[in-house]
Amino acid sequence: MNGKHFLGFIKKALLCFLIEIVMGACQHWHLAFGFEMPHVPDLFTDPLGSKPPILSTDPLLPDGTPIVCPAQVDVSGELALIDVIDLALCNNPQLKQSWAAIKVQAGAVGEARSSYLPTASATYSPLQQTLVNYQDSFNADSITNGKMSTANLSWRLYDFGGRAANSFSANLLLKAALASYDANVQKAMALTIQSYFDVLTAKASLKAKAQAANFANASLEASLRRENKGVAAKSDTLQAQTAFAKAQLAASRAQGDFDKAQAALIFTIGLPTSTKVALKESAEYPHNQNVKALDAWLIEAEQNHPAIKAAKAQWESAKEKIIAARSAGLPTLDFVGNVYQNGYPNQGLQQIKSITTSVGLTITIPIFEGFSTTYKIQGQKAQAEKSLAELEDSTHQILTELVKSHADAVSSLANLEFSEKLFQAASAAVTSSLKRYEVGAADILELLNTQSSLAEAQQERIRCIAEWRSARLRLFANAGILGHKLEN
Repeated sequence: MNGKHFLGFIKKALLCFLIEIVMGACQHWHLAFGFEMPHVPDLFTDPLGSKPPILSTDPLLPDGTPIVCPAQVDVSGELALIDVIDLALCNNPQLKQSWAAIKVQAGAVGEARSSYLPTASATYSPLQQTLVNYQDSFNADSITNGKMSTANLSWRLYDFGGRAANSFSANLLLKAALASYDANVQKAMALTIQSYFDVLTAKASLKAKAQAANFANASLEASLRRENKGVAAKSDTLQAQTAFAKAQLAASRAQGDFDKAQAALIFTIGLPTSTKVALKESAEYPHNQNVKALDAWLIEAEQNHPAIKAAKAQWESAKEKIIAARSAGLPTLDFVGNVYQNGYPNQGLQQIKSITTSVGLTITIPIFEGFSTTYKIQGQKAQAEKSLAELEDSTHQILTELVKSHADAVSSLANLEFSEKLFQAASAAVTSSLKRYEVGAADILELLNTQSSLAEAQQERIRCIAEWRSARLRLFANAGILGHKLEN
């Protein structure tokens, strides 16, 4: 086989093999992710199609909704919950790290797929001189000037599944990186939503405390009027003043709690700490809502929770690594081709111009490597056991938290109705007592007691609403569907 025929053979082989590699990449993608690769690989930046489609777009929520990162944040109006979530996710450093981890693992997938391709190298020495000095001989010394070039091609044809195992393992780790990103998104969403509702709860508490202070002030004014008319004792006015001062103190503390909650939210969404934001009010409590059965939530979590998906993919990847470690101690079959012009590497120029071509198959049989393969296999088996234990532990923790949050959600939803009835009754009692006190049909103690009961009823109502919001949020987060059913 001359040089031209050899180069033609190499071109045809490379073309056929590239087609095989692209088809193999699609097959690996399908087996690892469960769907076909939806785009043609970019031959310049991603020739082996290792990047998942999500890297071609902006970051997304778990339900596929894009995360909108505005160039400038307008805080002049009221911010809705989705606006707050977008701001928080855009400025979350952990999500940026997870996004970069996907890119890193996509590169590892491409590196694993590249093992199916042949490797080629070439050297060229345009100025080569070889001096031969014949000592103890009557032959004249010779000097040869010229150029030397070599080309080498190596193509692994068979390795007992090592490359396939590494490729599947890399794909599974990419799947784990994608799932970990979704898990971090849900974690960040849960913290942001909790901060959002903490602000609304603190605002509602401040409003209730201010209303209680207004009631106490009305009672004080009523007692002053009755004292001026001589129909009430000075002690009534002093008790009313004490109640008013206590209500003012509670309102001041509520203002501090509101400022603290708002500052925490502003820090969470990445705005300057001096920024003041207004949030859109949501419904105080849900109407006609219920919590589905626990078994349905458990099934949902086992199937969709991204942290469980990530742990499962890592376990499956560890099992593939066992196959890869085992294949390292088995024979390999390589196709090797070489072209040498005017000599061989490290041997000097030939005096006569020549082109030497060699083509062949190489079988490499490991005989003894110091038992390193044995220990690698044992290590990978132990890693697979560790990954399985981590999967079981993650599943157990998530489902345990899900059971608790489901019980809290059922209980808090039932408490909402009773807190509403308590608040309505306490409000009516205060209105009635104030009117009766104005006409002298009730004393100051009755009025102050009803006002105290109203304040307690307001706090219970606010507490029940906050408990429902928190339990509902934890229920969705622990089920792994926070991004899917946030508004339901």
